[in-house]
Amino acid sequence: MTDIPVLTIDGPSGSGKGTIAQLIAREFGWHYLDSGAIYRVLAQAAMKHQLDLADEDALSRLAEQLDVRFAFDNADLKVMLEGEDVSLRIRSEEAGNAASKVAAIPAVRSALLQRQRDFRKMPGLVTDGRDMGTVVFPDAPFKVFLTASAEERAQRRYKQLKQKGIESNLSDLIAEISERDRRDSEREVAPLRPAEGALILDSTELGIDAVFEHVCAFCADL
Repeated sequence: MTDIPVLTIDGPSGSGKGTIAQLIAREFGWHYLDSGAIYRVLAQAAMKHQLDLADEDALSRLAEQLDVRFAFDNADLKVMLEGEDVSLRIRSEEAGNAASKVAAIPAVRSALLQRQRDFRKMPGLVTDGRDMGTVVFPDAPFKVFLTASAEERAQRRYKQLKQKGIESNLSDLIAEISERDRRDSEREVAPLRPAEGALILDSTELGIDAVFEHVCAFCADL
């Protein structure tokens, strides 16, 4: 399947990679994979089935059978777990922190690796996450690493949660994002880092439109 093009967009939480990936997927008419959502869905499924997040064997078995799919509803992305729309539920800070812990387990990452690669179908795939360009799709012809300061990412997250009517504390968000960055970058398996040859974009001072234009220009040969 190496003849099926893939654009990977990696980066830390709140960098805007998901928004950009979805815009690109709709622009090109490609399939979309939110790898971070898969880990969030797995964590949600574990909590739903009352599994211990430290139980590697149980989590690995759950990962192998995880019933997850993505569907665009006009401009909105729906994430379905076992036929249930969990799009909003998996975006909570609790779900994000649980996903980060689950993603650090080697056996879980191994179990989900092939599941993610199965999303690679014609006419192409746009995917975002933390190790898409380094581990999951190392042969992808186009790789982007999108980042921003922890403060800016916390501000974005705060606004998103506020718009959804979810109470949050900005100082707590900054601390949680910084801790997640540390955990993701220091883990032994698939640490968060730019892939070789990736376009590195700092979106701290850039709006969505500007980032979208940069990525489109980078992928002009698609």
